[in-house]
Amino acid sequence: MTTTMAAKVKFEMEYLLKTSPKVLENMISTPSGLSEWFAEDVNIKGDVYTFIWDGSEEKARLTSGKNATKIRFQWLRDEEDGNDCQFEMAYNVDPMTKSVVFTVSDYAEEEEVEESKLLWDQQVSDLKRVLGA
Repeated sequence: MTTTMAAKVKFEMEYLLKTSPKVLENMISTPSGLSEWFAEDVNIKGDVYTFIWDGSEEKARLTSGKNATKIRFQWLRDEEDGNDCQFEMAYNVDPMTKSVVFTVSDYAEEEEVEESKLLWDQQVSDLKRVLGA
């Protein structure tokens, strides 16, 4: 691991989901919802969420939006590095079609953006499976 900090770039992805806004809100804002698709287990202490994958854990601070159409987190490792990169999950309902549009905004080092997008595609694929969408 190098000590130089590569600049991270922001990317956004949109997904069309066949679900109700209320169900999706629960899936992105509660530990039980997040542990069904985003991580193997999720714990909360105050405003810090601990996400557990394959026995390793990452902590993120909830920075805005609990129980709303948008939820934003900052990884504590980025916070400690003075890096203000936050990831966000949001949704809105198209007024014409009533479809739920799920949007992910995240940051990655430039050479890791494609890998990060593939990871989000997999996570959202898991979410769709859980939703039956």
